[in-house]
Amino acid sequence: MSEPTGAARRRGPFKVGDQVQLTDPKGRHYTITLEEGKSFHTHKGAFPHDELIGVPEGSVVRTTGNVAYLALRPLLPDYVLSMPRGAAVVYPKDAGQVLAMADIFPGARVVEAGVGSGSLSTFLLRAIGDQGMLHSYERRADFAAIAQQNVERYFGSPHPAWTLTVGDLQDNLSDPDVDRVILDMLAPWECLEAVSKALVPGGILCAYVATTTQMARMVESVREFGTFNEPQAWETMVRNWHVEGLAVRPDHRMIGHTGFLLTARRLADGVEPPLRRRRPAKGAYGEDYTGPGSQSGGRASS
Repeated sequence: MSEPTGAARRRGPFKVGDQVQLTDPKGRHYTITLEEGKSFHTHKGAFPHDELIGVPEGSVVRTTGNVAYLALRPLLPDYVLSMPRGAAVVYPKDAGQVLAMADIFPGARVVEAGVGSGSLSTFLLRAIGDQGMLHSYERRADFAAIAQQNVERYFGSPHPAWTLTVGDLQDNLSDPDVDRVILDMLAPWECLEAVSKALVPGGILCAYVATTTQMARMVESVREFGTFNEPQAWETMVRNWHVEGLAVRPDHRMIGHTGFLLTARRLADGVEPPLRRRRPAKGAYGEDYTGPGSQSGGRASS
C-alpha cells in the first residue's frame, strides 16, 4: 500500500528538496530548502547544505563562525506561520480547534469556503487523507493561487483529495452528502441555505469569524434557519510559560483573540429543533420579546 501524500517528506534522513528549520542558540528560526552545492549564510558564518543532506533529523550543524544550529523539519504549525500570505492565515490554535470540534476524520467529505492563504486547507487535507474529499471555494483568484502554491509546496505535489474552485460557495456548491462544512468568511450566514442542502443529517457546520457582531449574527441566523441544533460559540487563547529554575511564570506575551468559532449540527429533514430551555438575560431581546423565557406570551423556561 502506498504512503499517504506527503508522508515520505516527514521522516528519514534529510534529502535534496526537504525543508529544514534551523534554530540558533537564541531560539530564532530559519527555514531553508536543501539544494546540492548551496550554502546557508548568516552574519556569523556559513555552512554548506551538503552537510545536512543524508544526516538524520535532529542533527546539529556549525557555521564557519562556530555557531551551532539545530536542524529539524518544520512542523505544520511552523510551516503555516511562515508561508507566503495573500490573506491572513488561520492560526494553529484555531485550526486545531476546527479539527477537534468539527470532528474531522479520515475519509471525511469536507467543504471549505474562504481559503485565504491555504493554512486551514493544509490542516484539513492532512486530517482527511487521500481517501477523503476537500472542496475549497475562494472568491479571489489571487488568494486561490497563493493557497494552491502553499498546499502543494507542503505536500510536495498536488493533493489527490483537493479541489479548489474560484467563486462563491452559495452560487457554486453542488457537492452532495457532505460531512462537514467550514466557513471562514465575512458573512457566513449568507451560505446557510446552500450548506443546509449539502450537509448530511448529523453533519457539522463550523464557522470562523473575527468579531462579536459577526458571531452574534451567525448564532441568531443558525437558530432562525431551523435545520440545525443549538449552535455553540467560543474562542481560545494560548499562554506559554517561562520555566527556568525557580523562575516559573507565564510569559509576558500570549496569543490572545484571533477569532471566534461556532459549530452546529444538521438535523434530519422535517425535524424542528427542540425548544431552548434556557432563560435569556432580562432585556437581551428587547421589550417586545415574547419567546421562551419571557414573562408574557412565551412558555417559561427552567
